[in-house]
Amino acid sequence: MARINAKGEFLDCTRNKVVKCAYIEFVEFEDGDKAFLTTGYTQEEYNEFLSILDRDYNNGYGGQELDGIIWYEDGTWTTRGEYDGSEWWEYHEVPKIPDYLNRIDKVRDKKLNELL
Repeated sequence: MARINAKGEFLDCTRNKVVKCAYIEFVEFEDGDKAFLTTGYTQEEYNEFLSILDRDYNNGYGGQELDGIIWYEDGTWTTRGEYDGSEWWEYHEVPKIPDYLNRIDKVRDKKLNELL
């Protein structure tokens, strides 16, 4: 069994990122604890959020024990991945818009019309 601390995992996952907000749920725990970090959080709220996460869980094969989403200030996000009970955090970036879809001329014209 792979025991891991949810707080340590969160801190590793969010290193070098500014967290905008987050929702993490301990799915398999009897108390079903949920940790919320709202936008505009204070340092005290952040510390409370981390204290809820400060517990070990099994991220190996078996039932999923942790679920959630972490949003970052730069518009990226991290979701919880799971396959056959094995769990991890997956980082997501907004995909680049292909050139054939990116009509800069229309965007520019729309902005000009809004200004006038």
